[in-house]
Formats: sequence, structure tokens, C-alpha cells
Amino acid sequence: MRRREYLGQLELMVLLAIRNLAPNAYGVSIAQEIKTRGGHDLSLAGIYSTLERLARKGLVKGVRGEPTSIRGGKARTYFSITAAGARETDATYGTLLRLATQGALP
Repeated sequence: MRRREYLGQLELMVLLAIRNLAPNAYGVSIAQEIKTRGGHDLSLAGIYSTLERLARKGLVKGVRGEPTSIRGGKARTYFSITAAGARETDATYGTLLRLATQGALP
């Protein structure tokens, strides 16, 4: 049986941002979503290292888009949540909601 790995706060924020942005989730849009809706100003390096970690865990996958002249011919990598990533996101989010609603914080 596989040992369960729990999602960290940043991992959960990135997964939720990807879910909100689908199918247009790429590094900059993920950072903007977290800043706008979550109030956290994260570095792109932090976002990309989290995306790499989530990909290694099999929770997200990246697909290269078409090169664009706006980016000097570079292609964006668009991220989506895998089925395993959706299960982990739902489980972690559900646990946090249940814990948060059990009692009032001082």
C-alpha cells in the first residue's frame, strides 16, 4: 500500500488555481490567480518549483502550447490536473473545510 503524501499549502493553492483557470493555466496566470483571489504574491520560481514537484507526484501534467511572437517565439506550458491530482485536491480541501467549521477561532 502506498504511503499517503499530504498536500502542502502552496501545492493546494497551485492546484486550485489550475482548476480555476483551466484550460489556460500557465505559470504567470497561476501566479496572478493566487495573487488576485488568494491575496498571496508568489514568485514565479516558487510556482514553477511547485509545478515540477506536483508533476513528479503525478498530480499535474504540462503540455506545450504553440510558440507566440509575443513571447519571442517561446511556447507556454499549460498545466492541467490529473485524476489523481483532482482526488488529492478534493480530499485535502474537504479535510480543511471540515476542520475549519468544527469550531470558531478566537
